[in-house]
Amino acid sequence: MTSPTTTCILAIDQGTTSTRAIAFELREDGGLHPVAISQIELAQHFPASGWVEHDAAEIWAATLQTCREVIRKAGGVGRFSAIGITNQRETAVIWDAATGEPLHRAIVWQDRRTAGVTDRLNAEGHEGAVRAATGLILDPYFSATKFAWLLDTVPGARDRAARREVLLGTIETWLIWKLTGGASHVTDATNASRTSLMDLNDRVWRDDLCDLFGVPPQALAEIRDCAGVLGASNPVLFGIALPITGAAGDQQAALVGHGALNAGDAKITYGTGAFLVANVGPSPVVSASRLLGTLGYAVGEDAAYALEGSIFSAGSAIQWLRDCVGMIADSRASEAVAQTLTDNGGVYLVPGFTGLGAPWWEPDVRGAVLGLTRDSTPAHFVRAGLEALAYQTRDLLDALAADGAPRLKVLKVDGGVTANAFAMQFVADICEVTVQRPAFQEMTALGAARLAAFGAGLIDDLMPRGDEAPATWTPRMAATQRERLLGGWRRAVRAAIVAAHD
Repeated sequence: MTSPTTTCILAIDQGTTSTRAIAFELREDGGLHPVAISQIELAQHFPASGWVEHDAAEIWAATLQTCREVIRKAGGVGRFSAIGITNQRETAVIWDAATGEPLHRAIVWQDRRTAGVTDRLNAEGHEGAVRAATGLILDPYFSATKFAWLLDTVPGARDRAARREVLLGTIETWLIWKLTGGASHVTDATNASRTSLMDLNDRVWRDDLCDLFGVPPQALAEIRDCAGVLGASNPVLFGIALPITGAAGDQQAALVGHGALNAGDAKITYGTGAFLVANVGPSPVVSASRLLGTLGYAVGEDAAYALEGSIFSAGSAIQWLRDCVGMIADSRASEAVAQTLTDNGGVYLVPGFTGLGAPWWEPDVRGAVLGLTRDSTPAHFVRAGLEALAYQTRDLLDALAADGAPRLKVLKVDGGVTANAFAMQFVADICEVTVQRPAFQEMTALGAARLAAFGAGLIDDLMPRGDEAPATWTPRMAATQRERLLGGWRRAVRAAIVAAHD
C-alpha cells in the first residue's frame, strides 16, 4: 500500500495506437514509481493509400477517461501535484478556436499525402536551407506540410487561421488546449522542433519557413520549455486545477526516461515505428548521413540536442502479420513462431508500408518480401518481420558512426516489441552492441513524469533514481554470418527502392 499523503504525477502518454494515463508516485529517494494505469486503444483511419488519420475528438475523450480512471485508482485527485504530457509527434490537428471542435481528422506522422509538396520544394532547391535552420530534411513526415494541407482543405480555414479563429498544433498542444479549457495554446520545444518551422538554435518560429510552407504563424502555439508551468487543468475536469508542468514528444521523453542525459548516450524505442535518439550535447550537429538534427530537451539554460533516425514500420510490421495476413494469432506468438526456424531461409521483409525512413528517406517505397522459395512458410514471414527491426537499427547505427559518433557499446531499448527476447537478441547480434531493456518499460510516460516533477519543483534534476536492474542481451553471432545476413538485407532494400522508381 502507498501512503495517501505521497505526491503523485499524472502522466499522459498519447501514442499512435493508444492513449494511456499513468500515475507515478514520487518516493523519498527521488524515484518515480507507477501505481496506476489506464489505456484505451485508438482507431486508425486509412482513407487512401499512404494516408493515415486519427480522430482528435476521440483522442481527447480517451485522455479524459484514462486520466479520471487513474486518479480514481490512485486514491483521488488530492494525491496529485502535476501533469506531464508526452505524445506521438508530427501529427497535425486543426480546430475551431471558439468551439474547440476539430475541423478535420488529425493527419498522423506516418501519412505521406504531402510527398508531392516536399518533392517540389526539394526540386526547387530548398532542402539545404531547411536543414540548416531546422535539422530536418524535406519529407511529408513533418508537420508543416500537414498543417498547410489542412488549411487548404478545410473551407475558409486559411483566412480564419490568419485571424486566430482557427488554431493549429501537434497532439500535446491540442491536449493542453483542451485540458486548460482553451486558456493555453502552447507547444514544448521538442515537438516544435519536429514541425520544420522552428529554428533549432534559437527555438523560435521562423517567418521565412512559415512563408515557404504556407503556414500562418498566427495559428501556431507559443513555444515553451519542456519543464515549467504550461497551464492548469480546468477544475471541472478532475475536481481541482492541476498544473501542467512537463511536456515532450514521445522519443525525447523516452530519452529523459532512460536517463540518457549525457553526450554519447542513446536509446531506441520500438513501437509502431522505431526511433533512435542519440544525445550529442548542448549544440546541434548537422548529419552527413541524413539523420535528423533535433532537440533532446530544453529546461531553462539546460538544453541537449540529438541526432535521430526514424524507422517508420517496426511494431506495425508485426501488426500487419497479425491483422492483415493472419500469420500469427497475436503479437506475442511471433517469438515462438520465429524460433521454429533455424535461420531466415533467405527471406527478407522490407517493411516500407508507409515508405522508408532514415537513412534512406524513400517515401514512395512500399512493403516487399524477397527471397521466397517453395519451402517458404508463414514462419519465414514472421521471422523476416522481426529480423527487419535489427537490420533497420543497424542502418541507423552505421549512419550515426558515419557522422563521427563513437560506436555504441550499450543501446538502451524500450517499447512493446522489446518483450520479444528473440528480436532483442537479434538486435544485439546484428548491431554488435549490448542491448539493455529497463525493468519498467513505459519510458515515454516516465520521462514526461520526470519533466513534470522537475517543472513543479518536486525534484532537483532529471537523473533517474532507484531503477531496477535492466534485462541485457550481448552479441553472440559470428561475424561471417552477420555480414551474410546484412548483405541480403541491403540487396532487398535496393530492390524495393528500384521497384518504387521503375
